[in-house]
Amino acid sequence: MLYNMYELQRTMLGGAAAWASVGAEMLTNPSLPLGYTGLGPIMASALEVFAHAASSRGKPEFDIETVKVGDATYPVTEAIVLHRPFGNLLRFDHPGLPENAPKLLVVAPMSGHYATLLRGTVARMLETCEVYITDWADAKMVPASAGRFDLDDYIDYLVDFLHHIGPGTHMLAVCQPSVPAYAAAAIMGAKKDPCRPATLTMMGGPIDTREAPTSVNDVAMQQPLSWFEHNVIADVPLTYPGSGRRVYPGFLQLTGFMAMNLGSHMMSHYGMFKHLVEGDGESAAATKAFYDEYRSVCDMTADFYLQTIEHVFQKHSLPKGEFVHRGERIDLGGIRDTALLAVEGDKDDISGIGQTRAALHLATHLPEERKKYFLAENVGHYGIFNGSKWRNRIAPVLEDWIRQHQKTALKVVA
Repeated sequence: MLYNMYELQRTMLGGAAAWASVGAEMLTNPSLPLGYTGLGPIMASALEVFAHAASSRGKPEFDIETVKVGDATYPVTEAIVLHRPFGNLLRFDHPGLPENAPKLLVVAPMSGHYATLLRGTVARMLETCEVYITDWADAKMVPASAGRFDLDDYIDYLVDFLHHIGPGTHMLAVCQPSVPAYAAAAIMGAKKDPCRPATLTMMGGPIDTREAPTSVNDVAMQQPLSWFEHNVIADVPLTYPGSGRRVYPGFLQLTGFMAMNLGSHMMSHYGMFKHLVEGDGESAAATKAFYDEYRSVCDMTADFYLQTIEHVFQKHSLPKGEFVHRGERIDLGGIRDTALLAVEGDKDDISGIGQTRAALHLATHLPEERKKYFLAENVGHYGIFNGSKWRNRIAPVLEDWIRQHQKTALKVVA
């Protein structure tokens, strides 16, 4: 019922958005006199803001066409190199990369947004690395015949992706996937798997949410698991390929994120309105581009979502040494040579300071020289992996860490 009500509302808003867009175009048409009055641009701007906010959105494209390295610009090639029902493995490269360029697997969050949220992450690291990324599927688009997908499957996907890329691969987990990526590294390390990651960088990840809990952590702790199962899990409607699949809808995740900073989102849209009235299309376009990505959401399988709530936010299974994969307890001591880099932002309101750094303390068998912590000052959660602070201050730290351990990675490959 919840999902069907949302679909009805989305359809109604979509029609209203279309009419608002038509009205905005009419009011800005130079052949109509109203556009030359003071009221015309104001009304047109208001309608355009409403149309943008109310329009439905599908899966965005990465659209990384070129990359600039030094004074040279190279064309970027994007390809699906491995297909799986719940997520593909994408590869980005360009002819300017040296033969032994580091291979970097970027693990995108499965938290309601598409992997394209990390477009800026991929584009920046593509300057020096051959970049792969997990392109997770929208659960409502995966037929029920494909089966379930939970935390065990997530970890298995990462192991399979690392096997496909090959030995010496570096791995970067952004936010939520820090937990399964850390678990995958431990599992592969314990087995001395030749394809275990050479380095693992975790940025803003909830490794131990008992450290500096945020409002996100509080919400997960305030209710029993049964409350989430009964209140936020829904059946995919008949109009989608995944009809009947139990999911945590992306629109609920987006609502939660918007509610956390409702005032700032309202001011952003008011700022867009003012830019349009003033004729500053470039500034308005920047705000539109951000919200086009931010409001493009997808569904998660109920199994994965509920297990994440239970083990990451409520039971703290990983830091307690109680996290299990396929019936076997994960030994974090299995990480013996995968170099770990933990990155946090001091303004992060989703993963508090210390939650990601905990990964360094938990790897008890890893030498200290293979551990590094970086706290980015005046950086929020989104700024850890996107924007100028990511490009100019955080990415160079990651590149240096990869470069520092690339010789070891090449020895493994040899």
